[in-house]
Amino acid sequence: MEFTTFLFYVFALILVISGLKVVTSRNPVQSALFLVLAFFNAAAIWMLLEAEFLAIMLVLVYVGAVMVLFLFVVMMIDINLDELRRGFGKFIPLASTVGAIMIVEAALVLMRGYGATRAPVKAVSAPDVPNTKALGVALYTDYIFAFEVAGLILLVAVVAAVALTMRTRKDHKQTDPSQQVRVKKRDRVRLVSMPAEARQQSTGTDKPAAE
Repeated sequence: MEFTTFLFYVFALILVISGLKVVTSRNPVQSALFLVLAFFNAAAIWMLLEAEFLAIMLVLVYVGAVMVLFLFVVMMIDINLDELRRGFGKFIPLASTVGAIMIVEAALVLMRGYGATRAPVKAVSAPDVPNTKALGVALYTDYIFAFEVAGLILLVAVVAAVALTMRTRKDHKQTDPSQQVRVKKRDRVRLVSMPAEARQQSTGTDKPAAE
């Protein structure tokens, strides 16, 4: 067995174990940390496949930005774990069915890949072209429609997340943009006439009494 093959099995085993811990862990912070570990091992597998750009982007974008954001959100929000676990058992049959379908699909893909012809794989790009450039050319030419659809789906997900987290609380003041747009000039400043304090008629009471 070659050393790279041994490293692949090691990274794949850690990746599977960390993925299982993400799902089975009771603490959300621990789940986020195991997901970071899974991302690191996936990046190591990308490095073994000589896809350096994908490995670096996986670490920088997901581990360095997305997962740190998730971790801060999980740590700052007071999550009621008992409420989340309530009613979890009724979703087990559906989740098991979806998981079984995914396993069958992955098995079919692997069987087709290993059972295919042993002809040498044609090089995707010329040796003098970096894989980052080849990936960019293929992404923005052949797969531009799929790239735009993925961007639209992510935009909808961000808008939905913001809409779901917006809550009206009694101790929180918020503005209504529609009311701000419809405001008139006379409504911005209002002059209030206050009655002046009556001056005292007697000058003797202005000064403090001498002891």
